[in-house]
Amino acid sequence: MATRDTMELREDDIKSHYLAATEMLMGIDHTPRIGTARYSVTAPEKSPGVAAMGRRFRSTTPGLVTRSTARAEGVRLMDRIAEKDEDDPLTSPVQAAVSQGLRRALAIALAVGEQYARQTPLTELKKANLETRLAPERKAEFTELLAAEALAVLYTFGNATAFLLAPQATERSAEIGPVEEVLTDNAPLALHGAIWELDQAIAAHAEEDASLVATVLAYAEQLMAKVALRAESAPRLSGFTAASWRVEADGLTIAGFKPALAAKGTALTMTFKKPNEVVGNHIAKYQSLRLAKMLMAYDFERKLNPFAEMGGFIFTFMGDGAPGTGKTTLIQMMAGLLNDYCKAAGYPFRYQNFSIDQIDSYQGKSGQNAKAFITNVLDPAVIGFGTIDDIDQIAGKRGDKQSSAGQLEVTAVFMEAFAGANTVVRGNCTFGMFSNYPENVDDALRQRAGARFLVDGPQTREDYIDILALLMGKNHAIPLGQHDLYAAQEMKRAVAASFEGHSRPHEVGLLNVWDKVSSQIGALDTIAKLGTYLKAIQEADARFTGRAIKNITDAVKVRAMDFELPDAWLEEPDLFLFKPYDEKLSMIRGMTQKITVDMVIQEINRYADSEFRYADKSDEIAIQNMVRDFGRHEEAKRRYMEGKG
Repeated sequence: MATRDTMELREDDIKSHYLAATEMLMGIDHTPRIGTARYSVTAPEKSPGVAAMGRRFRSTTPGLVTRSTARAEGVRLMDRIAEKDEDDPLTSPVQAAVSQGLRRALAIALAVGEQYARQTPLTELKKANLETRLAPERKAEFTELLAAEALAVLYTFGNATAFLLAPQATERSAEIGPVEEVLTDNAPLALHGAIWELDQAIAAHAEEDASLVATVLAYAEQLMAKVALRAESAPRLSGFTAASWRVEADGLTIAGFKPALAAKGTALTMTFKKPNEVVGNHIAKYQSLRLAKMLMAYDFERKLNPFAEMGGFIFTFMGDGAPGTGKTTLIQMMAGLLNDYCKAAGYPFRYQNFSIDQIDSYQGKSGQNAKAFITNVLDPAVIGFGTIDDIDQIAGKRGDKQSSAGQLEVTAVFMEAFAGANTVVRGNCTFGMFSNYPENVDDALRQRAGARFLVDGPQTREDYIDILALLMGKNHAIPLGQHDLYAAQEMKRAVAASFEGHSRPHEVGLLNVWDKVSSQIGALDTIAKLGTYLKAIQEADARFTGRAIKNITDAVKVRAMDFELPDAWLEEPDLFLFKPYDEKLSMIRGMTQKITVDMVIQEINRYADSEFRYADKSDEIAIQNMVRDFGRHEEAKRRYMEGKG
């Protein structure tokens, strides 16, 4: 991978383009070539008797004159922005922020274009063209360099706009359709086309401040996507893609055709739960605690987590259990822990839940919602936690006639995001899928859950006493009696007992496989014997594929790192979080332990038990449905015969 030497984009160089950027926003003449005008491009005057601004920005690219027989249209983007406030004579703070952000983005884009021209022969060729001494054999090179500069400037404009206006973003979104007016004759003309099309988008989709910001951000994203696609086959872009520029005042880094996402956390309003408020669910609670601390090891400079590099990171997990066993409480606990850890470290934290409300009847919209959810949580500039509650209702099961088109779109998006060809696990985020009926989740999607959290709620007499005491609160004088309150919830003892319980399978179908293999080859104490057991499981359940083996081995690697990062490391970030990546990696490696046969057997049984449990439930539901259908058939037949007689 090519390395970049990041250069400073000086503030003076950016501000030198403020006048040109301001004039572009105040008024330009542009003749659309590709896009189709649907709205009047000249915004109405704000007050009677006040003349509209007549300044027009024209191309000053040396040696270039662009002529067209089509009528040029005046575009006043600042007026368009200001009209979105029900004729208020004063611009709102949001409108001012949008205008300022667009001006700054235009200035940054022009400055980057200037830097590109200096690093390539373009500056020299512009001068030669202006002086009418451009050699004929260099005209093709000149044209290609102008097109490359235009692409670099357009992408930087979209990139900087999205970055600078990110703090203004709300939950509102806008669907503006694809960007069309992408011109590459030269940089100023390219920006004119962008401003013209942004003006069209605002006229069509922005009604007030929130939708104004959403529209501008949607346009910036569409512009970046279109330009990046065009750049894949464009020549002479190495001067842009091999370099990077840093705008210190904004914390913005321009690095080729890669979006510079602004770190923006979410303000959580959920009720957080402390670990001691989660009764039972010992393994699920333990793994959630571990995962929350693992996420905090993420290195923002390296964009990588040491746990992900070592293979012990949980990127996706499935939490399943009967209604009322504590899935929501588990989410509240983990989100609360991450929220507190990130506050202490000063890290942006983003929690997002994908719910049934985001399944839309409009074709393609559900898939877009799912992609936006994935992108927000994956953002490498934040610590992310994404949850999909009741995933059996949200993601459709392929082949199920009752699954809607929107649900199937969501399934396809999640499958690609969680274990697709382009999936990159950095270790800054995790996705949790939760369900009361995991057997109704598409098999391939369910197997993309690398870990299984069985949320079985309180199990023992001690658990039920603890949860009763917890939920009763303190407004009573009822004596506790002979009980050591919360002693059964002591983490290490409870988890050890839970893991030990998986030394033999729980489900009848898997237990039969275990007994058969054990009687034939004895104790499973070698890799060959363990592999024989896995093959026997596959013969009993064809869905037990190579992906299942990967999930099991990942879980074993997690067990090898069966330690908690000390609380002090998270409470005092200098002790661990703020250390260089290589030092964090070394500290973690020093705490790992060797993988044992017991660990492997327990993780095989834990995973396989869950698959057999899902299959048994699915089969039982199918049998019950068939019995009900047969009963209806017999009843219908009886009534028919009675009526005939």
